[in-house]
Order: sequence, then C-alpha cells, then structure tokens
Amino acid sequence: MFDMKRPLSFIIALAMLTACGTPERQLKERAAELCRYIPDHALLTQSREYMTEDFYSALDTIFNHLPDYEEVDHEWLYYFVTGNGGTIADYEVQNVEKTDPAHAVATILVRQKWEDGSFDETSDIEEHRLYMERVDGKWLMSDFDEHKAACIRYIAISRRDQAIREAMSAYLVSEIAPNYLQGELCVPTIMIVAEDSNRVWCDCWIDWFNLSGDTLKSVSGGNHSGCMTLAEQDNTWRVTAFEQTEDGARNIASAKRIFGSHYDIYNNMHSNEAVREACRRLQLRNYVSRHRLNVRYYQDFGWSAVEL
Repeated sequence: MFDMKRPLSFIIALAMLTACGTPERQLKERAAELCRYIPDHALLTQSREYMTEDFYSALDTIFNHLPDYEEVDHEWLYYFVTGNGGTIADYEVQNVEKTDPAHAVATILVRQKWEDGSFDETSDIEEHRLYMERVDGKWLMSDFDEHKAACIRYIAISRRDQAIREAMSAYLVSEIAPNYLQGELCVPTIMIVAEDSNRVWCDCWIDWFNLSGDTLKSVSGGNHSGCMTLAEQDNTWRVTAFEQTEDGARNIASAKRIFGSHYDIYNNMHSNEAVREACRRLQLRNYVSRHRLNVRYYQDFGWSAVEL
C-alpha cells in the first residue's frame, strides 16, 4: 500500500529547510549589496538609502560638513578599508549572524585589487564587520567596524575645536586687526601648535581684503604668534589673554620662552611658507563658503591670483 505520510512529511521538511535557508541567503545578498556603499575616500550621496539615519548623519557630518583647517585634517576617516594606495576594495560576505530579529552582523573579507581588476598579491585578506539593522522592513547598514562611535567622538572634538577657533578669530578681528590698514573683510588664519585645557599655542596671521569681482585682494596683514588663554562660560568660549612673541631682535628669545617645549613645532610651522599658504587657502575657502560669497580667488599685492 502506498504510504501518503512519507512524501507529505518529506515535502513539509523540504519546505521548512527552504524557509530556513532563504532568509540567510537573502541577508548575505543584502550585505553584499550594502558593501557597495561603504565609504571609500568619499561618501556616496545615494548611501542615505542604504544606511540607518544616525549612521548616515554621522558620516555625512564627517565627510561634508566639518571645516578643514589643515590639509590632512581627519584624513584617517576617509580610508575605511583601502588605505591611500590606489587600490580598490573587493568585498566577499563570509557569513551573516542575526543577533536578534532586527539586528545582524556580517563578516566581510576584503582583498585589494588594482584598477585593471588584478589583485594586489602583496596585501593580506582583511576581516571586517558590517552591522545591519532592519528598519521599516529593509535591512540597512547601521555601522562598519564600529566607526560610528569613533565618528561621534571626532565630531564632538571637532565642534569644540571649531568653537575655540571661532573665539580666537573673533579676538583677532576685534582686538588685533584694527591696528592695520582696514579693508572690507578681515580673515585670520589660525595654525594651532599645541593646546591644553584652556591654553592654545598658535601661529596666527591677519589678512584684510577688498572684494573685486570674484577675487579677494589683499590690503594689509601681519603675523601674531603666541599663547592664548581661553575661558568657557554658558557653552561660549572667549579669549581672556594673549601673550605674543616680540618683534625684532627679541623675537626668537620670546618665542622660545612662550612656546617652551612646543618651540620646534612652532618654528617648523612658522618658517614653512607652503604649510602656511595651504592653511590660509583652506581657511579662506571655509570663510567664503560660510558667508556664501561669490569668490573664487585671493590675491596678494604683486602676485598672481590663487584659486581657492
């Protein structure tokens, strides 16, 4: 007699096995899709659709909304997996583990390959973690190698640094800049040598400009180096004192006294025109962007215009 129970039980078992396997396969496929939006020197605009709101917000702030003060400022955040060697990350999802119904962690293996598609045989295969969260029925990237916490910490540090720089800039504009021949705009350049809880050793430059079409044309300016003391009250920073280096023959001696153990860093920074101009250009660019000015160049008297 033909036993109907056996094929029926077999069909049920097969259906259960398929049901169990499908979500895992789908998660791996989704993780592979999310890998395409891991930041690599840039944050893709379309990444917003593939990341949780808080993770995208942290990355968007880091990549797009923090001012640059030096050429390599927060550069380390740009290289999540590939470094700065000209290679492209090749991702392979090894496995995905659900930690609860709404969260999962994918183990990602990464090899580096060159732009022609060949693999870099000198680089090791690295293991990374891609964190996923189910939001409104979709699995989104919620973190990568726990970078979200690092980004949030860095943003907080950057915001404090930005507030201190703004206080220093305001002091230079109100207390130092009026001693120069004035133009339409005053834009200080601030290069920080060292700092502690309430002091900043700095190499600062005053620049007065006039606007001429799309160009900032220099009117006057000068250097003011030393140590600023700051105080915070009601979440607002202000400069309470500024001990400056002296001019002429006493300049070096006063700089060594004020900067102390930081003198060599200050001297290397102060004497390097390329570093100073790079910082000046970046900080002018920030000023122009912040004030929505239609400016593309700045120009010192007797020199060619420099593109921002």
